[in-house]
Amino acid sequence: MSVHSSAITPRSGLLSAVPAGLAWGLLGVLAFSFTVPLTRVAIGGLDPLFIGAGRAVVAAALATAALALTRQRLPRGRQWLRLGVVAGGAVAGFPLLTSYALTEVPASHGAVVIAMLPAATAVIVVLRTGERPVRAFWLFAALGALAAVGFAALQGDGAGHVQRADVLLVIGVVVCALGYAEGGAVSRELGSWQTISWALVLAAPVMVVLTATSLATHPPSASPTQWLCFGYLSCVSMFLGFFAWYRGLAIGPMAQVSQVQLAQPVLSIAWAGLLLGEPITWLTVLGGLAVVACAAGASSSRRRSPVVPDRMAAKSAD
Repeated sequence: MSVHSSAITPRSGLLSAVPAGLAWGLLGVLAFSFTVPLTRVAIGGLDPLFIGAGRAVVAAALATAALALTRQRLPRGRQWLRLGVVAGGAVAGFPLLTSYALTEVPASHGAVVIAMLPAATAVIVVLRTGERPVRAFWLFAALGALAAVGFAALQGDGAGHVQRADVLLVIGVVVCALGYAEGGAVSRELGSWQTISWALVLAAPVMVVLTATSLATHPPSASPTQWLCFGYLSCVSMFLGFFAWYRGLAIGPMAQVSQVQLAQPVLSIAWAGLLLGEPITWLTVLGGLAVVACAAGASSSRRRSPVVPDRMAAKSAD
C-alpha cells in the first residue's frame, strides 16, 4: 500500500486515532449540512429526478477523472458487491428519495426524519463490524436522536403526522445508513475517496438513464441560484463531502464517529433560516446545545472490547 493511500490498515492504534476520525467526520457533516436546504432551493426550477440522479452523474464524471489520473487499481471480488450497497444507499437511494420528499415538505421538516440517521448508522455499524460500544454510548446516542428529532419537530410544520414525504425520508434514512456503514468498512481497504468514487462509477449507467429521462420529460428551467445549488449538491454533497466522511468512518471507531452527524439537523436548520428565511428562535439555540452535547458524549464513549477485525480489511494490510 502506498504512503499516499487513504486506506486505514493498522488496528492497534485505533483508539489513539479517535480525534482524527471525529475531525474528518465533522468536516463531512459540515459539507452534508447544506444538502437539505440547497435541495429545497434547487427543486424550485429543477425536476426532483434530475436533482437526485443528475448530481450523481456530475460526481461520477469527477470520480472517473480522479481514478484515472491517479491510476487506482480496480476493486476485486466481493468489493464490487459491497460498493453496490454504497451506490444503492448513498449515491442513488438517499438523494432520489429526499429530492422527492422535499417537494412536499420544507427543509426543517425534512430534518426531523433525517435526524434519525446517526442512530440508524450506529446500529448497522455494530451489526456489520462487531464494534461493541459501552452503555454510555447507547444512552447518549438515544438521547441525541430524541433531542435532534424533538428539536427539528419544534422547527417544522406539523411533523406529528405521517405523510408520503415522511415515508420517503424514512426509507432514505435506512438505505443511507446501510451505505454509510458499508462505505466506512470498505474504505479501510480501498481508501475513503476511492470508495465513493468507485460507487459513483458503478451507479453511473443507471443514473445517466434516469437523468436523460428527466431531461426529456421535464426540461430544466432553473435560475442561476438554483444551478449553483445543484452544482454544490453534485460536487460537494455527492463527492467531496464523502472524502472526509468515509475517511472519518474508516479511522473510526465507526459507531462513535457516526454520532457526530447528530449535529447535522441543527446546522441544516440554521442554513435553512439563513438561506430560506425559516425562523430561528431561542429553541434553536437550546436544541442545538442539547444535540451537540449528546453527540460529544456519544463520540467520546469508549468501546467495551476490541473491534472484531474485518476479514476483507485484514487481507488489504499488505
